Amino acid sequence: MKFQPDTTSGVNLISRHDERRVWVGATAFDTSLVVPWQGEVLAWPAPRFEALTAAHFERIVALAPEVVIFGSGKRLRFPHPSLLRALIEARIGVETMDTAAACRTYNVLASEQRAVAAALLIEGDDA
Repeated sequence: MKFQPDTTSGVNLISRHDERRVWVGATAFDTSLVVPWQGEVLAWPAPRFEALTAAHFERIVALAPEVVIFGSGKRLRFPHPSLLRALIEARIGVETMDTAAACRTYNVLASEQRAVAAALLIEGDDA
């Protein structure tokens, strides 16, 4: 028996993903994005993994999540710790996984009403 309702009113959930797009609710995104558990989905100007800078992660601090799920693209790649310094100093946890796994993990945490943000790389065909 399940006693918990299946409502997630006001929570951003990822409804679908493939190698080139992520859907948050009914809206498709074909560029990198930050999905906070609540509020507006943000464009994330990170066109590919090699272009990541500390500034990309610094802007996530303002969302004040408990944890950031970083989707590193089609395959698992870990950013250099210096890029994550702002999150670490703000005592925000960071988990890294490929973007498909990050979408699934984000949804689990958001469904549990956790303060989570997904930073998802959506790389073009040349990546």
